[in-house]
Amino acid sequence: MALIAVLLPFLMLAVTLALGRYEELLLPAERDEEPVPEGAALGQRAGGTAL
Repeated sequence: MALIAVLLPFLMLAVTLALGRYEELLLPAERDEEPVPEGAALGQRAGGTAL
């Protein structure tokens, strides 16, 4: 019985984390922002070379 008392919280934590990962796969990602082109945050132009 003591073994169950020790292992049960860890088992419950593992199940909760697994269900959270499963939920992320099922639900569509909410996208409020438009994707920023790569390099735009750095101030680079498309097709330009960085110096």
